[in-house]
Amino acid sequence: MEQPTAPEAPISPIDALRRICFLLERGRESSYRIDAFRRSIEAITLVSDEELRERVEAGTLKQIKGIGDSSAAIIGQSVRGVLPAYLVSTEEKHGEPLTRGGAALYAALRGDLHAHSNWSDGGSPIEEMVLAAVELGQEWMALTDHSPRLTVANGLSRERLTQQLKRVDAINASLGDAFTLLRGIEVDIHLDGTLDQDDDLLDQLDVVTASIHSKLRQPSFEMTPRMVAAVRNPRTNVLAHCTGQLVTGSRGKRPPSQFDAEKVFRACLENDVAVEINSRPERCDPPDELIELARDLGCLFTIDSDAHAPGQLDMKSLGCERAERLGIPAERIVTTWPVDDVRAWAKG
Repeated sequence: MEQPTAPEAPISPIDALRRICFLLERGRESSYRIDAFRRSIEAITLVSDEELRERVEAGTLKQIKGIGDSSAAIIGQSVRGVLPAYLVSTEEKHGEPLTRGGAALYAALRGDLHAHSNWSDGGSPIEEMVLAAVELGQEWMALTDHSPRLTVANGLSRERLTQQLKRVDAINASLGDAFTLLRGIEVDIHLDGTLDQDDDLLDQLDVVTASIHSKLRQPSFEMTPRMVAAVRNPRTNVLAHCTGQLVTGSRGKRPPSQFDAEKVFRACLENDVAVEINSRPERCDPPDELIELARDLGCLFTIDSDAHAPGQLDMKSLGCERAERLGIPAERIVTTWPVDDVRAWAKG
């Protein structure tokens, strides 16, 4: 995978705005500002270069619905062949590598098994997530929007997931061999350890990432069998953010769930389920000591972004730093594998 690089002038207005959004998302800035810039992109998508130039010269850009002061300045400078000042300042603030470690492992990554779109609680269309992944040098990505019971995250019903799979197939048809979007899901683990989607629909997916979002404070004697049952389900491929902890960020802090980690990770090993190293800085999940336990037991891992916006796809560099520091061999990290190997592993 490639580290993102700063653009040079000339740059098109849409590319300038997309790059700004990417950097703001990567830096976990206000979603309000990012949404405003993305609306600006939508507003000028069907406007010709000639009309944009005319409006810049006439000072009428803001008559286009969705264009505000900041967007107008960015578009105007870009149209005139100048690198927009807003882009320059955003590059200075958020363009540096997210971490100094893990570069070799980051370069070895090929894909991502945990990413969201605006079909559930992500902020961008599937196509924009794919485009960002391609620009980062990924070869493949699994689309893993939430399952039905997570209503707060607009989880996908059976009907909506079926519709989404058709969209995924259409995107893959348009991409050819350039990139592969895997059919996936982040499926919720019920209290009894069953998965929150119909088996016949899960069978149509390339990969199933399973996680817990409810009753995170269950006692260990209840949480452990719940997790083990989910891991033993033959349709489960990845155990995501296994402790549910939050260590920083706008949602506050949350302690890790309590469970017998050795039992859960042994079940992962026995059932060929990968333990996710979740790269979101607010999660940092699992904690180091649990990654070391899973490493010593011989488990497979994934390094995933859990991205809810294009710029967050680059957060995998944080997971790479942790994995490299804790001595996880690249060959045991599924997200370094070619897509055909990933599909073969996921189907067992």
